[in-house]
Amino acid sequence: MTVAKINRSTSQSQPLDYYLHLNYPINFYPDPDGGYVAEIKDLNGCLSQGDTIEEAATNINEARELWLETAYEHGDEIPLPSLETDYSGKLMLRMPKGLHHRLATLAKTEGVSLNQYLLFLLSSATGKKGEK
Repeated sequence: MTVAKINRSTSQSQPLDYYLHLNYPINFYPDPDGGYVAEIKDLNGCLSQGDTIEEAATNINEARELWLETAYEHGDEIPLPSLETDYSGKLMLRMPKGLHHRLATLAKTEGVSLNQYLLFLLSSATGKKGEK
């Protein structure tokens, strides 16, 4: 992330406590070797891991604090949290009738709505199971 080109950056005009209380989005990924990796994409290189999602969440919050404290002490630019307002969570999708029928039948077999089944399939395909 190139902070100089983004309008949502700051030159530390606030005290450290201000940055420590900002709500940065966290992404969790399953680790192929087990456990989970947590990442704050807004803070370049801010990564952590844990055996459980809860442990990864605790560890990434500690990593976030250390990242912010170090950047603040060195006078580095600290980006503000990105916003996800560009995405409503709604998607219109057209498909062939045969595919619609097959998916609806599979959803019914699983005992879930077609929407829930499609969300499951998309989440599985992108490696982001359980993301809302």
